[in-house]
Amino acid sequence: MKDETTGSRTKNGHSRAATRRANEAAILKAAETVFAEAGYGGATMQLIADMAGLPKANLHYYFATKEALYRAVVERIFKIWLKAANVMDDAAGPAEGIGAYIEAKMEISRRHPNGSKVWASEVMHGAPVVQDYLETTLREWTAGRSAVIERWIAEGKMAPVEPAHLLYMLWATTQHYADFNHQIEVLNGGPLSPAAWQAAKTSVKEIILRGIGVDPA
Repeated sequence: MKDETTGSRTKNGHSRAATRRANEAAILKAAETVFAEAGYGGATMQLIADMAGLPKANLHYYFATKEALYRAVVERIFKIWLKAANVMDDAAGPAEGIGAYIEAKMEISRRHPNGSKVWASEVMHGAPVVQDYLETTLREWTAGRSAVIERWIAEGKMAPVEPAHLLYMLWATTQHYADFNHQIEVLNGGPLSPAAWQAAKTSVKEIILRGIGVDPA
């Protein structure tokens, strides 16, 4: 009986943990959409709860305030982007490192367009919620990746360019496919197919790599 009770508690514990993860994922996904479409000022916890299919009280259980939920949304996309950049750290050169980074960032734009839009809006409004991230984590990240690019330049593996401006170009190009996806869909005659996404990744990678004197093959 004791073992069964312990097992039951374990199962219930796993069940509660799984439910919590599922609810948090549903809330964050709904919040991304609402914040992207309505902006921070227009978004309400009730709208987010309705889209998540959960009672409003549940949102306040996981996120006490709208600002806390908004910060979780912008932190989430930021961490996803930072993780994508890990491919540059141990890459043999820019073809592998920058090429893989472009692939990863384009895929994030395909999978998380609303998160990217929320981040863009936040920054365009002066980053009132995540200014601390810009001044610390992003600044440190940029300095670290700039050092990698400078090393590749010193090793003669790519043309001498200003690392910061190359990074800005990478962000602007890859995130364009999320932030301006409606414009792209209109010009494309509809959403990009998986094949069209792959073609876009290949084109962006080739254009940027050839622009810094690197053979993308």
